[in-house]
Amino acid sequence: MTAWTPILALTRRMAFALPLAAAIRPARAAEAERVRIGLLHTLSPAPLYIAMQRGYFGDQGIDAQFRFFDAAQPIAAAAVSGDIDLGITALTGGFFSLAGRGLLKVIAGGLHEQKGWPGIGLLASKGAFDAGLTSPAKLAGHSLGITQYGSSFHYMAGRIAQVEGFDLKTVTLRPLQTIQNMLAAVRTGQVDATMAIASQARPADASGEARLIAWVGDLVPYQLTAMFARSGLLAGDADAVHRTVRAYQRGVADYRTAFLRRDAAGQPMQDESTDTAVADITHYVFEGDAGAKAKILADVGWYDADAALDADDVARQVRWFGEQGLIREAADPASLIDLRFVPALGA
Repeated sequence: MTAWTPILALTRRMAFALPLAAAIRPARAAEAERVRIGLLHTLSPAPLYIAMQRGYFGDQGIDAQFRFFDAAQPIAAAAVSGDIDLGITALTGGFFSLAGRGLLKVIAGGLHEQKGWPGIGLLASKGAFDAGLTSPAKLAGHSLGITQYGSSFHYMAGRIAQVEGFDLKTVTLRPLQTIQNMLAAVRTGQVDATMAIASQARPADASGEARLIAWVGDLVPYQLTAMFARSGLLAGDADAVHRTVRAYQRGVADYRTAFLRRDAAGQPMQDESTDTAVADITHYVFEGDAGAKAKILADVGWYDADAALDADDVARQVRWFGEQGLIREAADPASLIDLRFVPALGA
């Protein structure tokens, strides 16, 4: 048990027989409540794609509408402005600055960097590796490519420094704005190291253009992405949020069945549920790509059961960004989290 025991216990909605569901769906659709969800047009929010394709939002009387963005910070800004109701993306210093003003709250888990489930890889350039940068503990004195100060990559770098026992100030951080720029910079030796998702890290290592020296999740398991909501919506229509999250949780359950099972030898299990989930996901990413399945399987990330939230790590992130001076409004981490909707991890 942790201090983050859920405020309300979630219950599962009983499934109706298919004929009854078919009979009532048109009426429910006519009464559905619109909820706008902001997300990146990437694989990371895959459980939401599954939930949408399988009608789980409609089953809860929710007319879910996806609004796609190119970066994490604009999703938080759109929620504050009222252009969206919920968002799911990486947590950043900018997000916590807005949340610290009482405008947003974290309500559910998303991708969780987890030991044994490769997600984000730490890459060294070929030159730096040959010169001795062969482990995360040796990052001191080197340059590291990140997207921006205050990004999740910045937080990863800070946590790696804490775990490996060196001062982050001894690392020269190079803000490169995009993940593609980060990958290009390490391949060409413009930075000594950077981070990349598994489907990018593995090919870079295999080609010899860069060397994979660690998986971040093996060093510092943390809540990479999370679902959040406008505080006004939580105060005025918590029921709609509950119903939206229930649909999301069903998507997470199906995602876990499709991608996160392993056999007795520790190998990923694939069956019809995997193929069906891949088909659902490719309506949103890799559509028309003959290699879609391989790309999806290469980037499968960990989602905890019931979309549980690693609230302890979210609190740790708040404190860390605050210590770096990257949060404008200091706040008690507990005030930025609303645990009425999902369990806290480990509770």
